[in-house]
Amino acid sequence: MTRVLNRSIPFWILLAASIALVVAGLLTVLDHLGTMTATLKDGSATGLEVYGGQSWIVLGAALLGAGALGVLLTLALAVVSSLLGAATAKPVEIAPLAFDDLEQDVDPEGAIDAPAATQEIAQEQQNSGAAEADETSTEEAQNGSSGSTATATKINVK
Repeated sequence: MTRVLNRSIPFWILLAASIALVVAGLLTVLDHLGTMTATLKDGSATGLEVYGGQSWIVLGAALLGAGALGVLLTLALAVVSSLLGAATAKPVEIAPLAFDDLEQDVDPEGAIDAPAATQEIAQEQQNSGAAEADETSTEEAQNGSSGSTATATKINVK
């Protein structure tokens, strides 16, 4: 088994539960089969022991079968895991950042002091004006309908 499978809690839960089912099924089948056989041989068998015993044996066989299937599934999982092995991540090489690649003639202080283009300013004003108009039309459409905008903006709705 690989290290990954050894640390897998669901794998161990499956194995433990499967073994528990096998043991429970085997005990149920053997107990009721023994009781039914003994009472039938000595002639003191009642309907409860015979017909009830058969039902218990069927239930025990189902538990035994489910447990055996779980054990086989656990073994198959272990085989597949050992054949495939653990997934390994390939290391990624990161290129070092060279400070020589940066432009040295750029003045960061001058960039802050430079005036913005008038076209950019006009676009920003138009965008903010359109956004405000959209907000007011949304508020007017919401007033009185659901009250969600009115509640959020503390407006009284009549």
